[in-house]
Amino acid sequence: MLAIAPGCEFDVQRGPDWLIVRIKSFDPAGPDSPPLMERIWSLLEQHFTYRVVLELDQVPLLNSALVEQLFLLYRRIQEHDGVMRLCGLSPYNRRVLHACRLDERLPPYRDRQEAVMGRPRQPR
Repeated sequence: MLAIAPGCEFDVQRGPDWLIVRIKSFDPAGPDSPPLMERIWSLLEQHFTYRVVLELDQVPLLNSALVEQLFLLYRRIQEHDGVMRLCGLSPYNRRVLHACRLDERLPPYRDRQEAVMGRPRQPR
């Protein structure tokens, strides 16, 4: 686990061609705390990749500040011909993403495997 700042912890794993970041806790109101977008961007630069899967299964609520940070990160990654995918969103957070009209740009995947593959797994 990587503690970036008080109130912000990530699990970071490197896979082939992807950086997998599980947001374990995030407090956007932390003192002297850089925005989430800057924290994750820094991780991408450290790992020399612009392909990231964000696992959000431990994020209880996608509030407007967090949605804004995700969108800003998405745009920056797009400017570098990268890919950002989300997975593990709760049904409520999926509805939040849909209400913000971001579910087409950032389609939510069930899990890491689906996100890396870029498509839902088909039942057998």
